[in-house]
Amino acid sequence: MASAHTEVDGKLPHEPEKATLEGRNKILGFWLFLGGEAVLFGTLFATFLTLRNQTNEGPTANELFALPLTAVATFLLLVSSLTSVFAIQAMHRHNLPSLKKWLFVTVLLGLAFLGLEIYEFAEYMILDDFGMTTSAFSSAFYTLVGFHGAHVAFGVVWIGILIGQLYKKGLTVVTAPKIYVSAIYWHFIDVVWVFIFTVVYLLGKVG
Repeated sequence: MASAHTEVDGKLPHEPEKATLEGRNKILGFWLFLGGEAVLFGTLFATFLTLRNQTNEGPTANELFALPLTAVATFLLLVSSLTSVFAIQAMHRHNLPSLKKWLFVTVLLGLAFLGLEIYEFAEYMILDDFGMTTSAFSSAFYTLVGFHGAHVAFGVVWIGILIGQLYKKGLTVVTAPKIYVSAIYWHFIDVVWVFIFTVVYLLGKVG
């Protein structure tokens, strides 16, 4: 009798995301898409570095940023990257319950990160009078960090939809590539955040 942990054993190869030509093409196409995203974020980083000292007598990065809060947000996002790895490992073991569990944890961690980011933005706007139009620095900051936050929100919704598809359709050669590329996307936005934490927050406090 098949256990719950191997409910799809015997029906899929070890790497079901690469079992079909369509699946492999989806993965390749998504890597090309991420190349364009990397260029876009690179442009935003360059703009921020150019404008980060243009404060227009408004708050500076050193006055604004609270590293403990940002460090917690960073920890949450990095852990979510680890849970997405666990999800892919579960998929390769054909462990559908574990796959759904780790994807769900990834979504929860992503939501927690977004909650901290919204709290941070609200604090800057309300307590520090630091809005989108306060200075060139504030515009560059909200554009870069907010654009990343929008990517996180999109990833949360995307993975949430995929969890629903797993409940409805199970793990198949159709759903597996979608899970795999969503994990690639999630790792990408985690790597971007590491650069944001370093360039925006750490450099802002010490530079």
